[in-house]
Amino acid sequence: MIEEKIRFNSKGLHIEGLLCLKEGERGVVVTHPHPLYGGDMYNPVVGTIVKIYQGKAFSTLRFNFRGAGDSEGSYGQGEGEKEDVKSALLYMYDLGKRDFDLAGYSFGAWVNAKVRDTQPMINRITMISPPVTFLDFSFLSFNPKINVIVTGGIDDIAPAYKIRDFIDTWNPEARFEVIEGADHFYSGSIDTLKSVLSRLIS
Repeated sequence: MIEEKIRFNSKGLHIEGLLCLKEGERGVVVTHPHPLYGGDMYNPVVGTIVKIYQGKAFSTLRFNFRGAGDSEGSYGQGEGEKEDVKSALLYMYDLGKRDFDLAGYSFGAWVNAKVRDTQPMINRITMISPPVTFLDFSFLSFNPKINVIVTGGIDDIAPAYKIRDFIDTWNPEARFEVIEGADHFYSGSIDTLKSVLSRLIS
């Protein structure tokens, strides 16, 4: 699937992204790992999420948070990045998308969780390896839009046992899958992640 380089505005900052536009109203915004640790929109897990959604006939937009890659600005402690997500959703909305998923990997999943109350247009949230031992998720209460959660069986940043404790609060109905043998980076497990996401995302 061809992705076009685009830019959109987020609180006065120019944010770079990759857009794959398809017919219909389905769209997904996909967010990347922590920019201070080398995370960007070209991360292979992010690319995997994007490809699965494209295969399900979603228009996709992945982008570099402020301060990452060629996006303007600097790291925003999660709050600035939250504005970037909201701006990305509005950019897709202006393109005619109305049926939204919000998908994030690691830091991206944490940022996405922060925008839940301000974007009623979001219908479903997909969380890949939410970093519950690294970032504070105490702000996150029940959210029925949390639909899919995936983590690795040997992920010490997003350990399955701790995520299970949180799911009762987040959404007990969310579909939760653990990929045995996978670490936080899905080293050697990308193909398994593809098959799991293909089954869980509809």
